[in-house]
Amino acid sequence: MHITIRQLQVFDSVARNLSYTRAAEELHLTQPAVSMQIKQLEGSVGLPLFEQIGKKIFLTQAGEAMLGHARNIMQNLSAAADEMDDLKGVDSGRLKVAIASTVNYFATQLLAVFSREHPTVEISLDVTNRELLLSRLEANIPDLALMGKPPADLDLVAEPFMDNPLIMVAPPDHSLAQKKNIHLADLQDEDFVVREPGSGTRVAMERFFSEQDFVYRKGMELMGNEAVKQGVEAGLGLAIVSVHTVEQELTLRRLVKLDVLGLPIMRRWYVAHRRGKRLSATARAFREFVMKAGSNAR
Repeated sequence: MHITIRQLQVFDSVARNLSYTRAAEELHLTQPAVSMQIKQLEGSVGLPLFEQIGKKIFLTQAGEAMLGHARNIMQNLSAAADEMDDLKGVDSGRLKVAIASTVNYFATQLLAVFSREHPTVEISLDVTNRELLLSRLEANIPDLALMGKPPADLDLVAEPFMDNPLIMVAPPDHSLAQKKNIHLADLQDEDFVVREPGSGTRVAMERFFSEQDFVYRKGMELMGNEAVKQGVEAGLGLAIVSVHTVEQELTLRRLVKLDVLGLPIMRRWYVAHRRGKRLSATARAFREFVMKAGSNAR
């Protein structure tokens, strides 16, 4: 087989996104260019790697098998490049960080400080929800990820570095804004503004409500923390959010924290990477920086 690294990169992107269009956007290519790379790869393999059913594409059995090999090859090439840099005694100067969207509220500040301390480092930042972040980790795309607690079935090395309390917020003029020791039963008639499926905050909220045998009423489902905060401010409902996402709104009294029994939900932020991944000097420096920053914040 005569296969190029570029073909494998394009194949991996299409396989993750199950979309030629989204792969083209991710790789900054045209869709015909992506299609051509896949067609050439299939020609070299001698088997179709994707099949189209209706408007959706799926990996074939050959595609599933090829995907594992493609990712191993790219992981080995990345590890080889990092090892050569280490042997030469130089830093790769590149850092790919993926973060859960909720982490973005303080992660960008961390990255800004790290960038000032390491001005020659080229940083690539991918902000996404938990579901997509996990898929990127599984594909070994980022050097490091900042996220909530990873699932046990994903083979990661993950270290907690900071607490992440989840609180319930409401508009300042809400009837419960001044009440103490609110029971969940008092919220039976309240609408809740919630994050999209795949959000770690939503998963934690629904787990908490389920443990308390509380059936919440979903008023509106919104994409991203900003939309949720604006929805609560507009009176669309209550919401459970990370305290890190609403610090400014609480200070300015645009939102208030409700004193609900059982809250906050105590979670932690983790810095994670695939087990067995050889971290570059840059990635190791950033991991140590994050751990130190989290320790100082306690």
